[in-house]
Amino acid sequence: MPGMRVDRVVGRWATRFVAALLGVASAVLLPSNAGQVAQESPPAEADAPKEGQGAGLLDRQTLTDGWFGFGKKLEETGLTERLTLGQVYQQNLHGGLSTHRRSGRYSGAYELELGADMEKLANLPGGRLYALGQGGWSDGIDLSSVGSWFWVNTGAMGYRSLDLVEFWYEQSFLDKRLIVRLGKLDLTGGFQCRGCYVAFDGSAFANDESTQFLNSGLVNDPTIPFPDRGIGAVAYFQPVEWWYVAVGTGDAQADARETGFNTAFHGKDYFLGICETGVTPQLPSPKGPLQGAYRVGMWYDPQDKDAFDGSGSKRDDTGMYLSFDQVLCRETDQENDTQGLGVFARYGLADGNVNPIRCFWSAGVQYQGLIPTRDNDVVAFGVAQGLFSPDMGLSAGNETALELYYSIQITPWLIASPDFQYVFNPGGNADVGDAVIVGFRLLTCF
Repeated sequence: MPGMRVDRVVGRWATRFVAALLGVASAVLLPSNAGQVAQESPPAEADAPKEGQGAGLLDRQTLTDGWFGFGKKLEETGLTERLTLGQVYQQNLHGGLSTHRRSGRYSGAYELELGADMEKLANLPGGRLYALGQGGWSDGIDLSSVGSWFWVNTGAMGYRSLDLVEFWYEQSFLDKRLIVRLGKLDLTGGFQCRGCYVAFDGSAFANDESTQFLNSGLVNDPTIPFPDRGIGAVAYFQPVEWWYVAVGTGDAQADARETGFNTAFHGKDYFLGICETGVTPQLPSPKGPLQGAYRVGMWYDPQDKDAFDGSGSKRDDTGMYLSFDQVLCRETDQENDTQGLGVFARYGLADGNVNPIRCFWSAGVQYQGLIPTRDNDVVAFGVAQGLFSPDMGLSAGNETALELYYSIQITPWLIASPDFQYVFNPGGNADVGDAVIVGFRLLTCF
């Protein structure tokens, strides 16, 4: 079947999946022809309002209180939804490419997540379907003002109305010790595997641009050539509580704006491969266990790449990476309380003849609940540095980014984050001044 035709077929099936979710939702919300009415949920306790049960505006988990109870009814049938809006304003105050009036930009992105528990919907224990739609506006200030190699706003995605960027099926086996995921997916995306969050190059404190660091050097290791979200497969195996192994592959030429069949199955079909293993110990402390994660991984990229020294092209590129994150202290001994101090670090190594960044490292610290009575606020500082290939002929041999943010939880559904970044040698260019960027981020969960 031609690539474009397959693309349309998959697109139609993806649309039908979303429509089916909405159809089931309508059936739950509206009375049936037999006149049956959905059973009312028991009243919530006065001192503990729950989502969808009349919680006050400042106490509810989402702005709409679970779409005014509709989300709660969906969840009972096995369907879940989540709609978020992230908005960022940044201004380049000094250095970079420009500090004129166009150096300030307002950007944003919105995401609609839909999930289906296949055990409840189709009697398939351990099965799960997931779809993610994403849209947004503006490229931010990276291209027009800063010119850095590390993006100062990883969430900026340009002007897109709504793209189906992920659509996959997941199946767990052996009491969730083995989990397999297939479809259009994000290789950097993870999930809970027997109580532990697992993801390629993951981090508890530096892995999410919507709530943590904005700079791409503090979100993922840039020496790993992660493809755009496209067709792929991953498998996670956790034989014991403290050790896991993960392998994955993804379309190396993927474009998240399309279904993926026109890039995955044509001419030269390149698939990136990645494997990772890690230990997740819990260190003892007077106030409870201190969770940590220590990872090592390798990747393989079969694509043809032009050598920077002009010696031709090379394929079958490989690289390796290390990372860890560790909670150092806890404020309380309550089991689910995440207040306290944590640290993280990453290191990556690649072939500098065909990769712009031959060596990379980052490190940082996070503290939740630093200010008394502000238990859910987070303050974090990180530094990331990439060493460029000497064959690129850049006037500076590296780029270094510093970032400091303070995340303020105004309500459970509204988080505001002032953000400050300082970039040395933007784009590896020593002829432009170091960039100073201030910004403000607002995340709303509907």
